[in-house]
Amino acid sequence: MKGSAKVIAALNDLLAGELSSMDQYFIHSRMYEDWGFQKLFERIDHEFDDEKGHASLIIQRILFLGGTPDMVARAPLNIGKDVPAMLQSDLNLELKVIDDLRNVMALCEQERDYQSRDMLQVLLSDTENDHTHWLEQQVGLIDKIGLQNYLQSQM
Repeated sequence: MKGSAKVIAALNDLLAGELSSMDQYFIHSRMYEDWGFQKLFERIDHEFDDEKGHASLIIQRILFLGGTPDMVARAPLNIGKDVPAMLQSDLNLELKVIDDLRNVMALCEQERDYQSRDMLQVLLSDTENDHTHWLEQQVGLIDKIGLQNYLQSQM
C-alpha cells in the first residue's frame, strides 16, 4: 500500500524518538544496575523493551505504507548524572513523546490514515498510562520521602 509521504515522514520522526528513548533507557538502566539500584534497573530495563516494541510497530507501519524506516536519525540524549536527574530526563523525554504522538495522530486524521492513527493511540496510551505515570510517581516520591529514603527503597 502506498501511504501519505507526510505520514511516512512523521512516522520516521517518531521512530527517531523511540530509538533515542531506547538508547537513553538502555544507558540509564545499566547505570542503575552498576550502582546497585536493582529495582530501578529492572523497571527501566522493562521500559527499554517497551520502547523497542514501539519502534518495531512504527517500523512495520512505515514498511506497510511503502516507506523506508530511517534507523540512523536520533534525537539528542540527555543522560543524567544521578538518580533524580535520570528520572527527570526520562520524564521529559516521555512528555515530548506524548506531544509528538498527538501531533502525528492529528496529521494522520488530516491524511485520512486511520489505521496509523489507531496504532499511535495504543502507543500514546502506553506512554501516558505506564511510562509517564510511573516516572511522575518516582519524582514525587523523592519529594515526599527524601532522596536517601527513596534510594534505599530501590536497592
